[in-house]
Amino acid sequence: MELWLSIVLIAVAAVVGCFIGYIYRKDGVEKKINRTEEYARRLYDDAVKKADEYKKEKVLEAKEEILKAKAENDREKAENEREMRENDREIRERRAELKQAERRITQREETLDKKADNLEAREESLNHKQADIQKLQEETQALHDRQTVELERIAGMTQDEAKQVIVERVQKEAFHDAASMVRDIETRAKEEGEKKARNIIALAIQKCAADHVAESTVSVIALPNDDMKGRIIGREGRNIRALETATGVDLIIDDTPEAVIVSAFDPVRREIARITVEKLIMDGRIHPARIEETVEKAKKEVENQIREAGENAVYETNQHGIHHELVKLLGRLRYRTSYGQNVLKHAIEVSHLAGLMAAELGADVQLAKRAGLLHDIGKAVDHEAEGTHVTLGGELARKYNESPDVIHAILAHHNDVEPQTVEAVLVQAADAISAARPGARRESLENYIKRLQKLEEIATSFDGVEKCYAIQSGREVRIMVKPDDVTDEGTKVLAKEIAKRIEKEMEYPGQIRVNVIRETRSTEYAK
Repeated sequence: MELWLSIVLIAVAAVVGCFIGYIYRKDGVEKKINRTEEYARRLYDDAVKKADEYKKEKVLEAKEEILKAKAENDREKAENEREMRENDREIRERRAELKQAERRITQREETLDKKADNLEAREESLNHKQADIQKLQEETQALHDRQTVELERIAGMTQDEAKQVIVERVQKEAFHDAASMVRDIETRAKEEGEKKARNIIALAIQKCAADHVAESTVSVIALPNDDMKGRIIGREGRNIRALETATGVDLIIDDTPEAVIVSAFDPVRREIARITVEKLIMDGRIHPARIEETVEKAKKEVENQIREAGENAVYETNQHGIHHELVKLLGRLRYRTSYGQNVLKHAIEVSHLAGLMAAELGADVQLAKRAGLLHDIGKAVDHEAEGTHVTLGGELARKYNESPDVIHAILAHHNDVEPQTVEAVLVQAADAISAARPGARRESLENYIKRLQKLEEIATSFDGVEKCYAIQSGREVRIMVKPDDVTDEGTKVLAKEIAKRIEKEMEYPGQIRVNVIRETRSTEYAK
């Protein structure tokens, strides 16, 4: 199309040129006509050249298409041949497998025939042995009857009378155990005066956190790569010094891959430092001025989180009207733990438990819930002020105009003062329930393993015990006995003896269930 258009244009140009030459020839301007004709010839030559190039280009494209089609055809042909070779190989392998399976089946049939012959011979032998066993059983029963008669003659009492003597002895032991339990209860009541000393020791351990410092006083921050450690340290340590000065924590950068440790006893400062470092890592700009700016932003963010946590706790327990400073202190408990238990969640749980028990007893539900929510408020400031959290909590409640009953319940929840109201006693009970329930607080892994090992050691020390397992976190010990050595009645005696041994030699929370299992299996084959 372009070729024909070029030719037409050339023809038109030629006609126009002729026409112009004709006009200008009359005027004597032949030179101009000659130039026009020369220009027309050049246009014609260019058009012919372009047409040849276009034709060659199309021919080359057609050749390339033909080569591509040929290559595709060759590739498909090669793939088909490869697939045929693979199919042939699979068929050969399948035939070989079938032959091997046939050989195995033949061998198995021969083995089964041999076993059938052996079983027939063994069945015949067993029949003879069964007859001998039946005869022995009859002789044993006769001997047992003679022994029973002889024992009754020697003891001067019948079998039923002997059973009655044993039952009376067991009843006496049971009465003795009941008396021991009553005596233990009385002794425990006398020991209530020692609670204050135990609470003081527990408080000292809790505030020191010696056994769990690594778990309760550090936060681990993940880094995108180890190069970030150098940027956090800064030139000659200026960045890390600025961070530690602004946040009041220790920043530990060691060989731990892609991690930085923030260490501080104050959980709020530790949280501010953690947020600051994470924001600096995300931002990428780490220098002293930027650090100070980020620390201020992190402080505001933590303050908002503290306020929201306190408001949520007040809303969840439906205790409105609490002073806003106490609400902030409640929010600080979100970052405080006691033996691994979150203190804010513990306070909310105590509030609910105290309210439920107060409702059952007809006491003041709102007072019990309010005292339960605020009973550990002193733990929000016990790292900053002198005194126990009980004393600090009472002072804070008095400072912010809480009722005398609430203040008394706070002061009495660890028996620092004698409880004078039902609500104070309920807060004590709820506090103990929340702290002592399974899984509420952390227990040393070493002590836990030792307790399980001691349980199994005590159980396996008795005769007749085959296997022993301490399960349910050490709250139950399951004992399998040998049925030939221990009778069904003997399992009860064994369980009682093991329980007494555990009570005597171990210290544990709650109670431990002792399960003795005797199993007899009889197996016979139907032919």
